Amino acid sequence: MRKALIVGIDHYEHISSLSGCVNDAHSVKSVLERHADGTVNFATPRILTGTGANDLIPKADLKAAVRELFKDDSEIALFYFAGHGYIEDTGGFLCASDCKTGDDGLSLAEVMTLARDSNAKNKVIILDSCHSGIAGDRPNQGGTAEIQEGTTVLTASAADQYAMEVAGGGAGVFTNLFVDALGGAAANLLGDVTPGSVYAHIDQSLGPWAQRPVFKTNVKTFVSLREAAPPIALAELQALTTYFPRADYEHPLDPTYEPERSEEQKADPDIPNPDPQKTAIFKILQNYVKVNLVRPVGAPHMWHAAMQSKGCELTVLGEHYRKLVEEGLI
Repeated sequence: MRKALIVGIDHYEHISSLSGCVNDAHSVKSVLERHADGTVNFATPRILTGTGANDLIPKADLKAAVRELFKDDSEIALFYFAGHGYIEDTGGFLCASDCKTGDDGLSLAEVMTLARDSNAKNKVIILDSCHSGIAGDRPNQGGTAEIQEGTTVLTASAADQYAMEVAGGGAGVFTNLFVDALGGAAANLLGDVTPGSVYAHIDQSLGPWAQRPVFKTNVKTFVSLREAAPPIALAELQALTTYFPRADYEHPLDPTYEPERSEEQKADPDIPNPDPQKTAIFKILQNYVKVNLVRPVGAPHMWHAAMQSKGCELTVLGEHYRKLVEEGLI
């Protein structure tokens, strides 16, 4: 069982309201519900939204929902929050709709305690709020973090930073990249999107001068948050050991592998005609090139390598995936 609690609060009774958090919550719910192939991922994620005076999320309801999320032994318990955050010398807080001062919100210490005491195998906490990077830290302890085993925290910004909206508002910069990552931008060649790959995508996309996402984890292996469409067919990936029986093997090519040629080349009797079996193999080899598993040797492109009777070899990434195939891990 995979459970998700998704919270987005735009309307606040006593502090300034926001404009994109509810949209962010719905975007996250939409991408988490199903894998790319349409199968169920997080079944019926619970979503709480604070849209206006008649649709509030008071602190008591927020805390109760977080407690409910973490109370059982689910495979994954994922908590996403978009809204105001607050920080002071006693720690950080998630601001509910009825907050007046900020420190009357749901403390991040309470959230981490509920996650710590949970029997869920994987606890994933994703916060798109200002100062959220303090989550898991001991206040006034020099950034010392306490993250229990099986817990991952990913936040929009460091403890001393604000979480920004995209130009024009209506969505958070962090969540926009988070949804993009889940959609496939952070997928590996099997289509798996993990918390680590999500962070890497967001970190690289924001650059060194923007708000800095924070990633804290204590896990033995990363869990897949979603299965995106893989960039290469599984059967082709598993065929790496067929076309490259050794990691250092150079697969020989010749003009019979290449189906495309100019009229002049077609008329040249010294250039042999394409071989259908070899052109089928060549198509797979070109697919490997597209995902950086293979590169031509001594030629700028695979077409040249074939027409000049050269070859192709595995990249470092290709050697890695070939080893996984050889060891039966793919």
